[in-house]
Amino acid sequence: MHPDLMNNEATPTPSAPITQDVMTIPRKLPEGPINLVGLTREALRETLIAHGTPEKQAKMRMGQIWQWIYQWGVRDFDAMTNLSKAYRADLAEKFVIAVPDVITRQLSDDGTRKYLVRIAGGHEVEVVYIPETDRGTLCISSQVGCTLTCSFCHTGTQKLVRNLTAGEIIGQVMVARDDLGEWPEPGTRSEEGPRLLSNIVLMGMGEPLYNFDNVRDAMKIAMDPEGIQLSRRRITLSTSGVVPEIAKTAQEIGCLLAVSFHATTDEVRDKLVPINKRWNIETLLTALREYPKVSNSERITFEYVMLKDVNDSDADARRLVQLIKGIPAKINLIPFNEWPGAPYVRSDWPRIKAFADIIHDAGYASPIRKPRGEDIMAACGQLKSATERARKSKKQIEAEAKL
Repeated sequence: MHPDLMNNEATPTPSAPITQDVMTIPRKLPEGPINLVGLTREALRETLIAHGTPEKQAKMRMGQIWQWIYQWGVRDFDAMTNLSKAYRADLAEKFVIAVPDVITRQLSDDGTRKYLVRIAGGHEVEVVYIPETDRGTLCISSQVGCTLTCSFCHTGTQKLVRNLTAGEIIGQVMVARDDLGEWPEPGTRSEEGPRLLSNIVLMGMGEPLYNFDNVRDAMKIAMDPEGIQLSRRRITLSTSGVVPEIAKTAQEIGCLLAVSFHATTDEVRDKLVPINKRWNIETLLTALREYPKVSNSERITFEYVMLKDVNDSDADARRLVQLIKGIPAKINLIPFNEWPGAPYVRSDWPRIKAFADIIHDAGYASPIRKPRGEDIMAACGQLKSATERARKSKKQIEAEAKL
C-alpha cells in the first residue's frame, strides 16, 4: 500500500475468514537466542521471567531494557550500563536485539530514500523515507507481497509470501532511524529540534488489516512514551477496505485512517480494487461513517489514483463528493505512477486539476500529491521487492484488469 500498494492473489470468498490464514513467521523457527524486538511490554516482561529474571525485578528490568532498545536505539546488551555486568552477560546469552538487514539503499534526486531490507527466510521488503520541509514520513510494509490484485499497483503483481512479524514492522522504523542518525544520546529524554522521522504511514507492501495483530503491536511500540514516542496522530494506516477490521483499528491502535478508494462506481472499483467485490462502496462508506475516531480534527483520507479515461471525469468527481457527504474527509489525488507493464497511464495535468477543483469547490481539501522518488521506483504504487518478482507480461496484466 504505498497508499495504493495493496493487493494480490484471489479476492477472498464470503466464507473466508476476515484475517487471512497467512504465516507470520517461517514454519521452522530458527534455533538460538530470542529476538526482543517486537515484543509488547507484557510479552517482554514474561519472556524475561521465563528465562530467569526474578519476577519481582521483571517489571523494572523490562522498563530499562525497553528504554535502551526503543528510546536510544541500543543493540548491544553490554552498553546497557544501568544493568549489572552479570545480568548483561546473561541477557546476551539468551537474547538478541535484531532488526532487518539493509540490502540496498537508494537515494532519489528529490531526497527520497528507498531501502530494500531482508527479513527471516531471506525474503525482502521495501521501505521508503520521504523528507519534506515540515516533516519526514516513513512508508513501511506489513506483508511480503500482497493478497489483493489491485490492477494499478505494482505490488499487486507480487504474490503474497507471508505476514511480517511485529519485530519486522517496527524494525523498519529502527532501520530508518539508524540511517538518519536520529537516536538520542543514551541518558537523554528526547532529541533536540524537529524530528527527521516524524510520521509513519502503513502504505508500503501489503494490506495492514490482514495482519492486524502484528501491525497493532508494532504501532504500540512506535507510540510508546518511553520509546520512539510518535503521537498516534502521526501514524496513518491505509486500507483497501477490510470493513470488519476498520472499527477495531480505532479502538486498538487509534491512528489516523486512509482508504484506497480510487473509483466512484462498484463496476470500476471491482476492477481497480477487487476487494470491493466482497465489501462494496456502500458497505465501506457505512463503516467509515461509523469510524469511532472520525471528526473534523481527525478526518479520513480518501486516496484516489488518477487514471486517464478510467476514473478521472467530471462526473466521477461530482459522484465522489456525493458519496462521501457527511464524512469528515480529505481527498488525496495521486497522479498514477507508472511501472513496467502497467495497464494504465496517468491522467493529464489539466484533467487532474479540473477534478481537484470540483472537489475543492464542494468544500473538501483536495491536495494533488507530488510524485516522489519516481527515479528509484519509490513512488506510490511502485514498490515491489526485487527477489520476489512474479513477473507478468503487459498483456496478462491488461487482461486481468478487464476481468
